[in-house]
Amino acid sequence: MKQDMIVILDMGSTANPALARAIRDLGVYSEIHPHDITPEGLKALNNVKGIILNGGENRVVDGVAVEVDPAIYDCGYPVIAIDHPTATCAQKYDAIPEEAVLKSFVFDTCGCEANWNMKNFIEDQVELIRRQVGDRKVLLALSGGVDSSVVAALLLKAIGDQLVCVHVNHGLMRKNESENVVEVFGKQLNANLIYVDATDRFLDKLAGVADPEQKRKIIGAEFIRVFEEEARKLEGIDFLGQGTIYPDIIESGTKTAKVVKSHHNVGGLPEDLQFELVEPLLQLFKDEVRACGVELGLPAEMVYRQPFPGPGLGVRCLGAITRDRLETLRESDAILREEFAKAGLDKKVWQYFTVVPDFKAVGVRNHERSMGYMVVIRAVNTIDAMTASIERLDYDFLEKVVARITEEVPSVSRVCYELTPKPVATIEFE
Repeated sequence: MKQDMIVILDMGSTANPALARAIRDLGVYSEIHPHDITPEGLKALNNVKGIILNGGENRVVDGVAVEVDPAIYDCGYPVIAIDHPTATCAQKYDAIPEEAVLKSFVFDTCGCEANWNMKNFIEDQVELIRRQVGDRKVLLALSGGVDSSVVAALLLKAIGDQLVCVHVNHGLMRKNESENVVEVFGKQLNANLIYVDATDRFLDKLAGVADPEQKRKIIGAEFIRVFEEEARKLEGIDFLGQGTIYPDIIESGTKTAKVVKSHHNVGGLPEDLQFELVEPLLQLFKDEVRACGVELGLPAEMVYRQPFPGPGLGVRCLGAITRDRLETLRESDAILREEFAKAGLDKKVWQYFTVVPDFKAVGVRNHERSMGYMVVIRAVNTIDAMTASIERLDYDFLEKVVARITEEVPSVSRVCYELTPKPVATIEFE
């Protein structure tokens, strides 16, 4: 079933995601596109019913106000322009229209039907995937996280055994993560799964690299190289499936917004990529990805699994990665996740993890001075990963976690709790 769509043209508003979400909450699909989309590009989109020109604090780029192609107004679609004032101290983001205004434009002016739901989304994506892939094969990076799991289920529904899943252990996984992926996907779900242990290869490439953007790009590029090598062992692999979602695109920079951080599946792809990409979740926010997984019949423990970044612990082992500090991070994170589960907090908190900075702090162990790593705990709640609030953990719980980490991980001298929401921080540290 073709779903009606409202197109948001990015004219510099920081509220584009919020506006898209508000329209989707009305039951109408919405996508965000750059301000300089051509009339031909606009007409190539499916079932466009109306256009919103969404201006805001980033309207001026390099001293020039961005504008749309005047021919857009002659395409035959209803158009509404929104241009809210630059944000003030009391208003951190551009606002979006009131619900009544949106409803009037979407339903009365554009004549949209409220047919945006996950069942229809899946039907559309299955059709698009089959049209794109044909009788060829897709190689999918299967980390076992929410995004890659939902992509796997969607691709399996669309193309079945034309999907080849590859799990790469880059040495930056959480404790027992790779073993669990092999058990669940390889044995329980009978996916066509290839397991690659590339730990030494990745860590050798990352040796001495401290810059977070460079680390992300190295990890992303090396992932692709591994997939290319695996693809050469197979026949008919022309596509690379990815679990890219909309917040990844936003944070990797748009034509009116600067980069927050490059995501390995956005900014880290090599220019000479040998595959055509298949990215069916590209326009979904995190909660919508979970809803898609539920509709596809994935188990709840998989759909509501804690998010894990593509570069893995590489973005939580701050500075140049070393094996001893990586092991400190892995063990402390396992303890934190175990205690969250025991306390029932794993059902309440969206994401929680530990971070280990690239320095040591003085401590006391065995009645003498010692130098150990600092472990930082972070726990946040969010709906769509665009903003996040801090979880106020009980001090008795925190003291229990601290006691376990310092007792069971001898390389640790201090444990801290990080309290900065997003913004001004990001969810991850790098």
